[in-house]
Amino acid sequence: MDLTLVQLDNGQTNHLQAAPISVQSDWLSIDMPYYAYEGDQVVVRCSGRDNNKIKRLTFYKDGAWLPAYYNTYIISNARPSDSGSYYCKAKRRVFLFIDDTEQTRSVWLTVRELFPAPQLTTRPSQPTEGASVTLFCGTQLPADRSQTQLRYSFYRGGYTLRSDWDSPEFWISEIWKEDSGYYWCEARTVSHSVSKQSHQSYIQVQRIPVSGVLLETQPQRDQVVKGETLVLVCSVAKGTGKTKFFWHREDTRESLGQKSQRSQRAELEIPAIRESHAGRYYCTADNGYGLIQSQAVIVTVRIPVSRPVLTFSVPGAQALTGDVVELRCEDNRASPPILYRFYHENVPLGNTAAPFGGGASFNLSVTARHSGTYACEADNGLGAQRSDVAVLYVTEFPPKIRLMNGPHRCEGRVEVEKEGHWGTVCDDGWDMKDVAVVCRELGCGAAKHTPAGMLYLPVAEEDQPVFIQVALCNGTEAALAECEQVETFDCGHDEDAGAVCEAF
Repeated sequence: MDLTLVQLDNGQTNHLQAAPISVQSDWLSIDMPYYAYEGDQVVVRCSGRDNNKIKRLTFYKDGAWLPAYYNTYIISNARPSDSGSYYCKAKRRVFLFIDDTEQTRSVWLTVRELFPAPQLTTRPSQPTEGASVTLFCGTQLPADRSQTQLRYSFYRGGYTLRSDWDSPEFWISEIWKEDSGYYWCEARTVSHSVSKQSHQSYIQVQRIPVSGVLLETQPQRDQVVKGETLVLVCSVAKGTGKTKFFWHREDTRESLGQKSQRSQRAELEIPAIRESHAGRYYCTADNGYGLIQSQAVIVTVRIPVSRPVLTFSVPGAQALTGDVVELRCEDNRASPPILYRFYHENVPLGNTAAPFGGGASFNLSVTARHSGTYACEADNGLGAQRSDVAVLYVTEFPPKIRLMNGPHRCEGRVEVEKEGHWGTVCDDGWDMKDVAVVCRELGCGAAKHTPAGMLYLPVAEEDQPVFIQVALCNGTEAALAECEQVETFDCGHDEDAGAVCEAF
């Protein structure tokens, strides 16, 4: 048996086909294979015992003439329609002017299918939105052509999803309702000599309606601190596709904003929250099946403490031994509960709670050792703040002199006490020596100025007496009463004396 060359469709090598036969008449023979596959190149050859005597050679298929070149007919890209009965005829010269016609026997060629039209399958067959989908373009090569390489293309509607892919599988990471439509695939050989398409398959992507709408806050607590950023998180337990989220404030019926996205949660941010943001909030969600509303969430805004104010219950912050002095610490804006701590010379005295806000007091029965600096601290769990320092003066005996209406106890209009009544001092001859004695008697620092008493409003009452016309101090006395004095003979309150001492 003869061996005939058949060009395969793997685009790589020639393969000797063991199927061809040689059918001979007495003089003419035909060489060709019994079968081939789609896309193969099939060569049909006719030859005589002496080719030099052939005048004309013709090829036929099923009795129809075939165009051929010399002694060869080539089917470059075999198709099932090329199956049939092949033979050839030749005119040969017998004698000088005598011709004879030779014909081969017929040989039947069967062109086999290289692979059937592919079938497109999907996994899962009814996908839901957001899920991944695998498209499989399935076909089968014959065992003796299992090494033939195929390429795959995938289509949806008029769009190409993937072209010339070396795998029959195509993975779609996420599919959405708008991706519903007709899908098909194509399988072809590397040389594109054989190409077949699947039937179109309709993929219906299922959408799940939203349910279980929930509004949460970040930070995740009932109370938000003033100045912080509040994030309102709207989420759904179920629901696919593009979802529209809306945020509302229930008590003011205010619409706060909206977002549309392929997600089961969305966030709305309120930067630098204020007291006015306290209220009831809710959100709604809709993916085409109607609005679903969450339950309302109550947002409470907590105000951190600011610097509290410390005051004493005694006027001028001057107390006598045995007095009960109330230390009052207040921050009227901070959110309750507030804990107040009290300090003397930075040493803790005690603390008092204000469960409903406002201020708190700490009572102290004073002795001379309680003179000094005091401060208080407020804390409502959002950070502590300390007051400015205040000075309390405690003396053992009632003072016979005082400075009125100044910014502190060591500055003001000079007044002295006689027989239980307080009167002023005239500024006649009033100098720094006199002020030095006043400062010493009050326990203040060095003398600084001799201002007019009228500068310290309100001025003295008209019926208040002027006790001293002139004070003749040499500056070394311990008290103003030790200085020589001239009783009043001509002085009004428009001449009242003042003093400024250094304050401790």
